[in-house]
Amino acid sequence: MDQYGKNGNSAPSDARGKLRVLVVDDHHDSARALSRLLSNCGYQAEMAHDVASALRVAADRPIDLLVSDISLPDGTGLDLIRTLRQAGPVKGIALSGHSGPAAVKSSEDAGFSIHLAKPVDFDSLRQTLDKLAGVT
Repeated sequence: MDQYGKNGNSAPSDARGKLRVLVVDDHHDSARALSRLLSNCGYQAEMAHDVASALRVAADRPIDLLVSDISLPDGTGLDLIRTLRQAGPVKGIALSGHSGPAAVKSSEDAGFSIHLAKPVDFDSLRQTLDKLAGVT
């Protein structure tokens, strides 16, 4: 078995299982796949497809980490993280088709910890989440 286990994902960590990750992407298949991969890694992953549904999920129970597309049908991931951070601390990873300096700065200014360009390499995303979450 390789370092990622049978299905290419890392083994679940007890620390990951305590962390709630919200994946927000208006592309339903992408959100579903990413949520499933994060769940397989041991995170409590949930998904939403727009700002309004993401805020409803977060209002139900606070989230620890946000992984969000920037372009959403009813706003932006930038709006989303700003609103979530008003309610309490949340770390976030922005996902975007734009990777230039201006896009990265906008993400950081809004409160995202990291800006990753699409298509995202899942192993890099998982390592980044682990680092943000303090999972070793």
